[in-house]
Amino acid sequence: MPFTVNPASFDRPDSKSGGFASASPTRGHQTELSKPSLAERLFDTRSHSLKLAEPLSPEDMTVQASDDASPTKWHLAHVTWFFENFVLVPHLDGYRIFDDDFNYCFNSYYEALGPRHPRARRGLLTRPSTERVLAYRQHVDEALRRLLDRDEVQGGEIARLLEIGINHEQQHQELLLTDILALFAANPLHPAYQSGASMQIDATISEAPKWLDVAGGIVAIGQSGEGYSWDNELPAHDALVRPFKLADRLVSNAEWLTFIEDGGYRTASLWLADGWTTVNREGWDSPLYWHKADAGWSQMSLQGLRPVVPAEPVAHVSYYEADAFARWAGKRLPTEFEWEAVARAHPEMPARNPDVYRPRAADPVTGDRSSPRQLFGEVWQWTASAYLAYPGYRPPEGAIGEYNGKFMVGQHVLRGSSCATPPVHSRPTYRNFFYPHQRWQYLGLRLAAEND
Repeated sequence: MPFTVNPASFDRPDSKSGGFASASPTRGHQTELSKPSLAERLFDTRSHSLKLAEPLSPEDMTVQASDDASPTKWHLAHVTWFFENFVLVPHLDGYRIFDDDFNYCFNSYYEALGPRHPRARRGLLTRPSTERVLAYRQHVDEALRRLLDRDEVQGGEIARLLEIGINHEQQHQELLLTDILALFAANPLHPAYQSGASMQIDATISEAPKWLDVAGGIVAIGQSGEGYSWDNELPAHDALVRPFKLADRLVSNAEWLTFIEDGGYRTASLWLADGWTTVNREGWDSPLYWHKADAGWSQMSLQGLRPVVPAEPVAHVSYYEADAFARWAGKRLPTEFEWEAVARAHPEMPARNPDVYRPRAADPVTGDRSSPRQLFGEVWQWTASAYLAYPGYRPPEGAIGEYNGKFMVGQHVLRGSSCATPPVHSRPTYRNFFYPHQRWQYLGLRLAAEND
């Protein structure tokens, strides 16, 4: 039975959604947050960041693996700096800045807030020490508790900024994990961040994907007031999606191994020009973190170095690699609008252990095969869409407006979420974005095809 996108079932954009005056990273969060609920989520988020850092030594937390990655210590300090500068300084009378030098050390890219330490040199910040960064977090958390004691935090601007800060720190929790993986992958000892009996490996080779027929039509894209959203998910608008086919699961390691064995990394005709240049300059012959030895392929993971599991979704591939694989397979990557149209009809998150950071193989098919699998929670999925503003988009005013809008050039959109993504960030409208050569995140792909 063909899978049909029913445009009438989607929330329709209206004249108020995405209005210029109200466009902000929390557009769509319309209900007043009760003080206990906001405080609980805030400090649960703050505590979880420290929990993620628990397995690390102070040395682990200081080193930077690459220009893309940042040290754990920097992540812990930066998200704290965000709350200090955007929430406490403007809204808590008598707040004492912890250290004036921290604005230079831990600003990321907010030009409006002054000069900052170069991103590629964050690993040289041996001072301030890890202990001082933890003291900084405690200082800011105590001030946030004082702020939350005030009645006016129930709603309005302060609640809006706290909500942004919570979601911002959750994003950095994902980055913290992937940056630890990048660091440990560069270590010749291949240390494991996680270990234990819960790390069961599913070695079953997945069956061939089923192709879902999607009818297409005029569909609503983006957030229209039904929950938290970033400004780049706005404004809600109509898009034309033509009939197409979508694979019901992600591309697996087994399929990628076939691509490698068939000379995929050596065949220039499969690659975009910039991609082929990158492959040759960087010497790519497999996904990032893969290693070949006499015993076969292995890959570095947060559970250490382990054999490549054929049934698991391929991860740590660039847009260039995803595009070349799709061309080799005689298919293509879906557009972000095609992906969202399907995901909005199937927004359910699969049950999984949220503390095991490894992509899982697709669940076996039972009964109806008209629903997609692995939409969320395994790997981010490259799309064919450039990262551009939606029609009518304007960034929020002030420094907070630098969060997304100024990066809308030269990057590609990814949809879904990964095994390292906080579950609350898994939604059909979420737009992740990276440069086409980047692959240190959990980045994979799902194929699409024309509806012949």
